[in-house]
Amino acid sequence: MEPALDATDRKILSELVANARLPITELARRVGLSKTPVAARIKAMEEMGLITGYRAILSPLKLGMTHVTYLEVRLSDTRERALAAFNAAVRAIEEVEECYMIAGGFDYLLKVRSHDMADYRRIMGEKISALPHVHATSSYVAMEAVVEQSWMSP
Repeated sequence: MEPALDATDRKILSELVANARLPITELARRVGLSKTPVAARIKAMEEMGLITGYRAILSPLKLGMTHVTYLEVRLSDTRERALAAFNAAVRAIEEVEECYMIAGGFDYLLKVRSHDMADYRRIMGEKISALPHVHATSSYVAMEAVVEQSWMSP
């Protein structure tokens, strides 16, 4: 069920996505309310699970993680227990930036970030190939990020 948000709530969310460290006084000024109602709206959105947390967003490029590979994974077993085992194990691989279960010609799509091709090869050989029930994989190396943003841009 989609939460009922008005224009002010959406403006608050947009400002927080752009800078979650924005002082409440500045946020209130930008949305045209006083601090107390803005704080109450934020608290309500946190309680309804709309805002799930605040975090630092690191630059993978500045950290040397410039190599991005998308990886199709086919499993040998897709019963619930096998899926749960795969899901738990893939969450433990820090280089897996995203993982989606897919309806189609393969079972999972992973986004893997690494330093370079040699690092990716190591991750594939030591970590991804060792995941439970992996039957086959296909890798697609990204050449350039054309659009890369959070789903709600400021």
